[in-house]
Amino acid sequence: MNQASSQSFSPYQKRVLLLLAFIQFSIILDFMIISPIGDILMKTLSIGTTEFGLVVSAYAFSAAIAGIVAAGFMDKFDRKKLLVWFFSGFIIGTLACALSHNYVQLMFARIVTGIFAGVSSAALFTLVIDIFAPQQRGRAMGVVQMGFGVSQVVGIPLSIYIATHLGWESSFIAIVILALGILLAIGLILQPVTAHLNQQHDKNPFAHFLKVLSNTDYQTGFAAVMFLAIGGFMIMPFTAPFLINNVQVTAAQLPLIYLSSGLLSLVMMPLMGKFSDSYDRFKLFTIGSIGAVVMVFVYTNLSVTPLWLVIVVNVLLFACILSRMTPAMALNSMVAKPEDRGAYMSISSSLQQMAGGVGAFVAGLVIVQQDAHSPLQHFDWLGYIAIVIFIMCIFLVGRVNRLLEARKLSPAN
Repeated sequence: MNQASSQSFSPYQKRVLLLLAFIQFSIILDFMIISPIGDILMKTLSIGTTEFGLVVSAYAFSAAIAGIVAAGFMDKFDRKKLLVWFFSGFIIGTLACALSHNYVQLMFARIVTGIFAGVSSAALFTLVIDIFAPQQRGRAMGVVQMGFGVSQVVGIPLSIYIATHLGWESSFIAIVILALGILLAIGLILQPVTAHLNQQHDKNPFAHFLKVLSNTDYQTGFAAVMFLAIGGFMIMPFTAPFLINNVQVTAAQLPLIYLSSGLLSLVMMPLMGKFSDSYDRFKLFTIGSIGAVVMVFVYTNLSVTPLWLVIVVNVLLFACILSRMTPAMALNSMVAKPEDRGAYMSISSSLQQMAGGVGAFVAGLVIVQQDAHSPLQHFDWLGYIAIVIFIMCIFLVGRVNRLLEARKLSPAN
């Protein structure tokens, strides 16, 4: 591929990129909506902090297990067909969430949703690697991860409004309607992706899974992505209850906070994607991680605070966290060989989800709340744990960076 074609996106790539961003938006919104409506759920279904942590972690653990089970098969089929099947399952699981009427039903529905969401996410990022050259992946990852920003700007505030006025179940119904439209677009826009099938040597899916899992280079990437997720997962599920009960932000003000971080994401993700294709990705990740350490300390130690200051702190925190994600994911996209990409991304996604599930579960054990309207206790403890994890992650992503340098691959490409 010549330099010009490696730097600019073709019309087909642009259409696919937009489609993948919408898919990511729906998956992220489905997962993240639990946090802003968490206070409503806990009070409506009489769920305590430990049970709520289990609802969040069950989604993550089921996604992790599904990804591990599917890893051996990910490189055996057309990527498009896999995405269609698993995204369809994701829609069914989200509908089950909307039809839940008690804690047990909601837990089961979140497990089903997590199973299909985890594999859909792995298939999505595998498509990014298959369709976009290394020189394009920073920008491609940045655009796809804009789904996070759009979920913050549009999805979460709208979902909170819907949950407040029509009931929390309606938020999931809205996601189902959106996802059905996306599923139709997948069928119309995405072409079959089968080039990897010509490079397959392992006929047995289990043997292929073991080969990828036992590769020492791949294990370096697996360790890095696990720690990349766990810190954020510890803090994120309890942010809405913390802001409402500790910082005394009202439910009506909560969408403004998510809106501010979402608007930032829409700017930051493409910008960080361009930087990741132009500058040293590990240095960008390190700078973002140091900033995240500082802002997590500030955020998790907030007490009663004016809304404008909460918004400023929240924006700075997300700016630092987003500065970590794009360069780290771009580096991770270069670890696997073409014939192993599906399995590698599936295992990688699973380990991220598993680590996140552990983080959410531990957070539910650490956090104490006397009753539904009392302040959360020990939220600052979660911040201290996350800070240690962020520091460890710098070391692990550094190992990935050195691995790529040893292969004579520039991390900036």
